[in-house]
Amino acid sequence: MENLLRPIYQERASHKDTLGILVIEKTQPLSPLTDNFDVVLLVITKNNETYWFVKHYEFEGKKAALHIVSEEKLQDWLMSGSNRRIISWIVNGKVIFDRNEYVANLKETIRYFPEEERKKKIGIEYAKLIRRFTDGRVLYNSKQFLDAYNFILHALHHMARLSVIEHGFHPEITVWSQVKHIEPEIFKLYNELLNSEEPLEKRLELLLIANDFSLSSKSKLGGAHLRQVMTKKETWSYQELLEEPELKDYGVDLGALLEHLIDKGLINIEIKETKGEGIFSRLYKV
Repeated sequence: MENLLRPIYQERASHKDTLGILVIEKTQPLSPLTDNFDVVLLVITKNNETYWFVKHYEFEGKKAALHIVSEEKLQDWLMSGSNRRIISWIVNGKVIFDRNEYVANLKETIRYFPEEERKKKIGIEYAKLIRRFTDGRVLYNSKQFLDAYNFILHALHHMARLSVIEHGFHPEITVWSQVKHIEPEIFKLYNELLNSEEPLEKRLELLLIANDFSLSSKSKLGGAHLRQVMTKKETWSYQELLEEPELKDYGVDLGALLEHLIDKGLINIEIKETKGEGIFSRLYKV
């Protein structure tokens, strides 16, 4: 199969902006990892004009997908976890072109997961956990149990990913297989939510208590990256936090994380007078 694809990847390898090319082949009849394509060609480029370009091919009754991804987009996926296949593609893909050992170094970085990168990913997952948990609690309190179930299930996924990252690993598609060995208590919560014979309302109540404890116990860990960034200066407006490049991957979940850390006494509020009588703007500081 690789021989049939050679004209495609050789053309890409000749581009000066191409950093690396990997081949990922389908290993099972149904393969979500490759979107059921027989083979995926991943081309990583330092050209950021096109973040992500995809083209599909067909040959001898087989299907192939070409993904051209900018280095910037790749780093965004690795940090945000928004494309969970990318870890498996890089770790397990066969390297067929590697300029200046870019892919080899990338594999090594994923393998060793540097502390600063890990701290940031923990913060992002923790912020998502707070958002899903809060939404789930509100829906539970209003007796919208099926909708609450959906949000609590998502919160558990973020709790699982947080645990995997905390132990020094990148979360993979099979995150529950990882968690089962790393932190069985979280796997047990997940199993009870799905399979317990208790009424749904009771299952959700137990999960909310467990989630509440987890959020409280991990406040310092989850807020460490945000608080570290905030030491750059004395006070911040919320707009300044939104525009800080180091915090852009938090997205809409930044506000939820900020309010949680204020409630836990880990971030302080400073009020500043405005032109409106009795109206103050809020500034934030560590």
